[in-house]
Amino acid sequence: MCTAITYNTKDHYFGRNLDLEYSYKETVTITPRGYHFKFRKVADIKNHYAIIGMAYVTDDYPLYYDAINEKGLGMAGLNFPDNAFYQDIDNTKDNIASFEFIPWVLSQCANISEVKKLLENINIVNISFSDKLPASPLHWIISDKKNSITVESVQDGLKIYDNPVGILTNNPTFDIQMFNLNNYMNLSIEPPHNNFSKKLDLKTYSRGMGALGLPGDLSSASRFVKATFTKMNSLSGDSESESISQFFHILGSVEQQRGCVHMKEDQYEITIYSSCCNMDKGIYYYTTYENSQITAVDMYKEDLDSTKLISYDLIKGQQIFVQNN
Repeated sequence: MCTAITYNTKDHYFGRNLDLEYSYKETVTITPRGYHFKFRKVADIKNHYAIIGMAYVTDDYPLYYDAINEKGLGMAGLNFPDNAFYQDIDNTKDNIASFEFIPWVLSQCANISEVKKLLENINIVNISFSDKLPASPLHWIISDKKNSITVESVQDGLKIYDNPVGILTNNPTFDIQMFNLNNYMNLSIEPPHNNFSKKLDLKTYSRGMGALGLPGDLSSASRFVKATFTKMNSLSGDSESESISQFFHILGSVEQQRGCVHMKEDQYEITIYSSCCNMDKGIYYYTTYENSQITAVDMYKEDLDSTKLISYDLIKGQQIFVQNN
């Protein structure tokens, strides 16, 4: 499964953990302004905002998992099994396939206000990219530098939720995830007081006991609570180094280790990569399961007026600095 978060210091950051048991050989991919976006049921877009993100590129098309555009708008698709429902074609609406949704939004919207306007006529339809790549059940978090929304296409239509915590995981639906936070309002970063009984002399015996009851399992509902608590209470300096370090620490609180989530046979779900995008500077940072060193790709070091996709293979081998070499 997956976890996506936002985080603000002096700059604004957006990123996610991708948790799966397999990889599609994804790459950090830049779509320049002149790349010709072709869509199945709506008009092509030939000139648009530049985009950088993680994508599986096939047939010269970027299937983005998460990305930001040059205006500082970010978007990520997360697994939403059993709840995602894609509609039939409606000729009165903009019919967008799920794999097209991220480029369709990021190519033409600069902020959440523009996204909400664009979504007024959207219909997310059940169209696969190909026979080998069927439509994945997804829901999405979309964020600008101040606000976030969650978009879910379910059986009874399109749901658009304001997302005040800037967090998204997987199931259940976002409204239930937010309601579930009520069950944890007693959690605190402060030492707890004895509310159990005045007749008992109960004392704290460890630091961090104010967060007793914070979920620690790897389910999507628990990760939502833990990521929200961690993010909402996180503190860091405003420098780029301090900001991105804290961002990866927040994602690290809900990462998946190999061996803890058994899928089938010898397959285990792991955090394949973690990403952190500086929405102000257009820099895509990432780590991978085997490489904890942070790697950066700066979109503004490329020709953003070109027409060709630019992709960088992930550095997956562990990078170790030998201090006393």
